[in-house]
Amino acid sequence: MSSSASVHALPVAPADPNALAPSVWPQGAHRDEAGRLVIGGVDAETLAHRFSTPLYVVDERVARARAVRTRQAFERATERIGTTASVYYAGKAFLCAAVVRWMTEEGLSIDVATGGELAVALAAGADPARIGFHGNNKSLREIERGVAAGVGTIVIDSEIEVRRVAEAAARAHRVQRVRLRVNSGVHASTHEFLATAHEDQKFGIALGDAARVVAAIRSHPSLDFVGLHCHIGSQIFDAAGFAESAERLLAVHAELAAVAPVPELNLGGGFGIAYTEADRPAPIERIADGIARAVAVACERHGVPVPRLAFEPGRSIIGPAGVTLYEVGTVKPVPTDDGWRHYVSVDGGMSDNIRTAMYGADYTVRLASRTSHDPAALVRVVGKHCESGDIVVDHDWLPHDVAPGDLVAVAATGAYCWSLASNYNHVPRPPVVAVSGGTARVIVHGEREEDLLARDAGLTDHDDDAHGVTA
Repeated sequence: MSSSASVHALPVAPADPNALAPSVWPQGAHRDEAGRLVIGGVDAETLAHRFSTPLYVVDERVARARAVRTRQAFERATERIGTTASVYYAGKAFLCAAVVRWMTEEGLSIDVATGGELAVALAAGADPARIGFHGNNKSLREIERGVAAGVGTIVIDSEIEVRRVAEAAARAHRVQRVRLRVNSGVHASTHEFLATAHEDQKFGIALGDAARVVAAIRSHPSLDFVGLHCHIGSQIFDAAGFAESAERLLAVHAELAAVAPVPELNLGGGFGIAYTEADRPAPIERIADGIARAVAVACERHGVPVPRLAFEPGRSIIGPAGVTLYEVGTVKPVPTDDGWRHYVSVDGGMSDNIRTAMYGADYTVRLASRTSHDPAALVRVVGKHCESGDIVVDHDWLPHDVAPGDLVAVAATGAYCWSLASNYNHVPRPPVVAVSGGTARVIVHGEREEDLLARDAGLTDHDDDAHGVTA
């Protein structure tokens, strides 16, 4: 299947620019009698007064509920085809100790991609046997740390890593379970996918090379090959791309299983969410059922038992649970070819949400401190950084009287916003606050300017040599 990327048209002006679309905002989000946005039982003004802005807010109950729903969807779908499923929370979406605990308490495993993410998962009490370790360029030290910690599975991403992981496991007197990341030639996004015969990317190996690399893995007594791994894309709205990828993977899986058992198949993640009302991702239950049916059909065609399946969702669990609060600083009406656009400048920007600048991502914004009877005005929410591309919400609608001092909220920011945050222009990164049942608590401390200055060696008395740094 091949199709061109969709072109986003300007959103239609809403009848009520105060309305909160249930598909976009955290479940249970609403406005109180004063018109304030309420998340997890706490209103936006209280949050801003207590923690300041910009502020990442995550609804704990929503995150936990989405984790449970996802796990159960895949467990039930795979049970119907006679197998089981493991669901790994993809830590790259947003990882901190609290989130690790939420996910593991709800029955999910944890997927990490760096030594730092591994350190967070372990420090938060995750069972090492339920950690999967990714990465296209894992250092020798990271590999050794993972093996020594007893991580359940290391995903081998290149031929070079076969020897590196094998030697680390041998030195630790362990047999390390490994998966091999391969590229199926399927690229998926939203409801579209493109199937090709080759891959040109940094992750994994060509599917045609899998048999040779698996033979190399199996030649090492310190390695236990458990299956193939593939990730086809992100922000995927249905099961079609996964079905095509599964068919290609299971053809190779069958060849490998003819030599020795291959108990697992990891189909990755990338399940999409609604950032705007125009986004219509299929329910996770429908996606899980579609993938499971495709796997069952492919296994029957290739004459192999249905393997255990594994999945790695991140955005689809934590993304909709998050909202970012900002305070409006200036409002600037700017003439355009079609009329007027109001540039609404807020006290954050690309340092706390780079996705709009990096990917052209769409977001939804609403007034958070009040409602208004004014008609809708087309707005672009921009940040305070010295970049023309410093855009948080490219286009949406707010009441015409949006003004300095208003609080605005941007929905669906739980995934990849904090993870990709920076100190551009020496702006401190905001805190992350979890809300639940009318209470709020910090789960990641925000930075202060003093924290930034403390890292500047020209302003401190730190002895670099004491930290192993030499000229």
